[in-house]
Amino acid sequence: MATAATTSLPTAELRQTSASIASSTSSFSLRRALPRLVSPSKRTSHCRVVASSGPGSSVGGGERFYLNFTGFPFPLGPFLNRRTTRVEAVKGSIWLFEQEQALGFSSVSTNIRMTVIKLKSGGLWVHAPIAPTKECIQLIKELGAPVEYILLPTFAYEHKIFVGPFSRKFPQARIWVAPRQWSWPINLPLEFFGIFGSKPLKDEDTSTPWADEIEQKVLSSPEVGIGPYVEVAFYHKRSRTMLVTDAVIFVPRQPPDCISKESLLAAAENGLAVRILSKGREVPQDPVVDNLANRQKGWERMVLQILFLGPSNLLEPNASFSQMSQKLIVSPIVKTLVFSKVPDKVRDWVDRISQDWPFKRIIPAHFAAPVATSRTEFLAAFSFLDELLGIPSASRPSLGLMLAAFMGRAAGYFPPDDMKTLSSLDQFLVSVGAVKKTVSGKKQPTRI
Repeated sequence: MATAATTSLPTAELRQTSASIASSTSSFSLRRALPRLVSPSKRTSHCRVVASSGPGSSVGGGERFYLNFTGFPFPLGPFLNRRTTRVEAVKGSIWLFEQEQALGFSSVSTNIRMTVIKLKSGGLWVHAPIAPTKECIQLIKELGAPVEYILLPTFAYEHKIFVGPFSRKFPQARIWVAPRQWSWPINLPLEFFGIFGSKPLKDEDTSTPWADEIEQKVLSSPEVGIGPYVEVAFYHKRSRTMLVTDAVIFVPRQPPDCISKESLLAAAENGLAVRILSKGREVPQDPVVDNLANRQKGWERMVLQILFLGPSNLLEPNASFSQMSQKLIVSPIVKTLVFSKVPDKVRDWVDRISQDWPFKRIIPAHFAAPVATSRTEFLAAFSFLDELLGIPSASRPSLGLMLAAFMGRAAGYFPPDDMKTLSSLDQFLVSVGAVKKTVSGKKQPTRI
């Protein structure tokens, strides 16, 4: 996700009309919304890793080998080996496959997730493929079903780069891609990425082979700078599960299983980034020993750098990390560099999703999943859009929406000191024409 924001973002990085949102969201009152406001410790389903090969297993480097040095301006690591984990998110129907993804040659990593849904036909529907290592392909084959459809739900390079190689492992599968694909600094065709014969994903398309089971809504914004932000959200009706790519995230307290201890410990070292952001404080240079505290510090540092690029205090990251974890949020990078530029388009997408889809869990492509949540909490994550559009919270027509506005104050709070670097970057990108200005105070008709 960080790469999508920092590579495609300067190039770039969730429902109907105002009247329909009122009618839809007013139907779920506080009585219905509050049971879903579970405690933070229960927000994510702690799915058991039912299939993966740990570092000490018999799986050799050859099973995890995947060579990749591409990516602009930062190549996507790991460059040679990627461990894959698999968990069963919904029994018998949804599985999550994860790998570590590093930002260039830095010590910053997060997880990247592929979601696989078993259709009524018995075939598999694959959302946002990851690197097709031998281990990954074996874990898919263990599901005992053919891959029927492969979907690229975004324009972002970090997801696009794996679709071609993955599809060659399943040549009978049909490929579907988000519309308005583009790349930067050179706008290359999909064929350059090894993606051939794909079909476009269309907004609310009822003609797809999976339409009876999985619905879709496309966010296709005007250009936010060098290119548009495009993301397709999906809703699996039987399990009441929504899939997104980068629109929302839920940062877990502990690091994902797929991130290696070596990466975590490397991030715990007091390197150059820590010294730069220490604000003149003494930075210890003691060796980093392998223990849970140092692994946790490494994870917290990774998260803050992914979310803010230049957080205020990497030396002691816990205070800022606590502010950003265990809640459904829009990433600060995506909020600042993308969604704040086209709030009307994002607001419409979010409203249509909230109106039409009674989801009870969300599976993003990064950080924690599945996230037990509700439409109220989803709306709260996007409450900043109302501020940008000049819509007062007092105008909200239902208790559910008023609650979303109240919760949004917590969901949308980002430590101001941590936001300074990102805000400065936004101002610079606006000055050189790489992104649009943030929309502020634009008056819209009150929703009724």
